[in-house]
Amino acid sequence: MDSFEELEVWKKCRKLRIEVFHLVKTFPAEEKFRLTDQLKRLSRSITANIAQGHGRYHYQDNLKFCRNARGSLNEVLDHLICANDEMLIDDDQLISFRSIYIDCFKLLNGYIAYLDKKAVK
Repeated sequence: MDSFEELEVWKKCRKLRIEVFHLVKTFPAEEKFRLTDQLKRLSRSITANIAQGHGRYHYQDNLKFCRNARGSLNEVLDHLICANDEMLIDDDQLISFRSIYIDCFKLLNGYIAYLDKKAVK
C-alpha cells in the first residue's frame, strides 16, 4: 500500500472526523474552547496517528501510533457521551455517532492485529 489514504480504517475515521466537525458547529459558543476544541483535536488525532504510523515503515512504530489513534477514538466517544449528558446532542445523534465509532473501532483493531502479526515475523 503506497499511501495511508488507501487504508479503509483511515477512510472511515476520516468520515468520523468530518461528522464531528459538522456536529460541533451546532454547539453553543461557550463550548468553543472546551468540548468543541477537544472533539476537533481528538478526531484529527485519530487520522493523523494512522497516517503517521503508516509513514514509519516499521510495524512496531506503526502499532504505537495506531494504539494512540484508538485511544483518541475512545476519547471522542467519551466526549460525545458528555455532550449527550449535557444535552448538546440528542440520543439519536449519539446513537448515530456510536455506530460510526463501532465501525472505526473494529477496523482499527483489525489493522492493529494485522500489524501485530507482521511485527512478530
